[in-house]
Amino acid sequence: MHLKNLHLWLPAYLRNRMQHMTCASKPKRLWITLADHFEPLGGRVSMETATKRVLSWQALWPTITEVAPKDAAGQAPRYTFFYPQEEYDRRLLQLIEPLVRAEIVDVEVHIHHDRDTACSLRNKLVEFCYRLHQQHNLLRVQNGRIVFGFIHGNWALDNSRHDGRWCGVTGETQLLHDLGCYADMTMPSFPSETQSRIINQIYWATGDPCHPRAFDRGIEVKAGEGVRNSLLMIPGPLGFRFKDRRLPRIETGELAIYDPPTPYRVGRWIDLAPRIGEDIFVKLHSHAAREDNAGALLGTTSSSGVLASMFRWVHEIAQERGLELHWASAYQMYQAIDRLLLRSPTGEAEKAPDIEVAAS
Repeated sequence: MHLKNLHLWLPAYLRNRMQHMTCASKPKRLWITLADHFEPLGGRVSMETATKRVLSWQALWPTITEVAPKDAAGQAPRYTFFYPQEEYDRRLLQLIEPLVRAEIVDVEVHIHHDRDTACSLRNKLVEFCYRLHQQHNLLRVQNGRIVFGFIHGNWALDNSRHDGRWCGVTGETQLLHDLGCYADMTMPSFPSETQSRIINQIYWATGDPCHPRAFDRGIEVKAGEGVRNSLLMIPGPLGFRFKDRRLPRIETGELAIYDPPTPYRVGRWIDLAPRIGEDIFVKLHSHAAREDNAGALLGTTSSSGVLASMFRWVHEIAQERGLELHWASAYQMYQAIDRLLLRSPTGEAEKAPDIEVAAS
């Protein structure tokens, strides 16, 4: 078991497990989002290699969605590509556009940066979002401005490394909110030191924007509490898994060649994932532009990858637990949360008290 930086989240994990054990309400709905750090040019590969990476998704992903079980709304699984700002290439985005039009892929914002300033980061994000929207008809407009989901490259959200590398912008969470970020989906980042002290809860980041790691303090999202003036954090599952092991392994919701999904992991995701009332929100992540991960997840033209099996397992386990299944893009998951924010469990709008979920 990897013990590095365990102290950051173990207290929160124990409290979260106690909350789940004592919760009286039984979950009724399950939301599944696949959030990919989609980096076709990752590893400084050639444009030819990057193009082949995108074309493999173009060729294989539609077939997987066609045979996957549909959800309660009749929707097929949808992957969300968090595309890196620093890897922008018009030709690669144009290859993704047909998958978006088919409503089986969505695109949001990812960035790897180092020693930035608030001003330089603002300029990068504004220009990138404008390009995605104006040149590729991606992202969305709410109240007259472009909105986006976000994943931070190298996990270093809000200048959270002790040495300031791979970011540099203290107050980044507030900046993202101000620029139209509807939710951050970076976490979990274990075993990195950048891991938040709040886990397995959807929450508003309320830490001091004048100090790094504003995401270490927050207010848990409750049905009916309404929208707050801070960044919404939607983390994936983080905790222990035990099956067939002498020592437990850390579960982070990652899909990779070295850690493929299994029926046991599917059940563990559901057990660990954040809940809002009767709704469970499972955000998984991957780096599936890479050939090794893509081969394991997508398969090839002659053999199936593990994603096809995973969708079947999720569907079966949801049925066994009496959960109404919803495949969701990152934006659709946010919309589901937003609807819960505007109503109480009884269906009436109300304002819930602030509940601090910061770790001690």
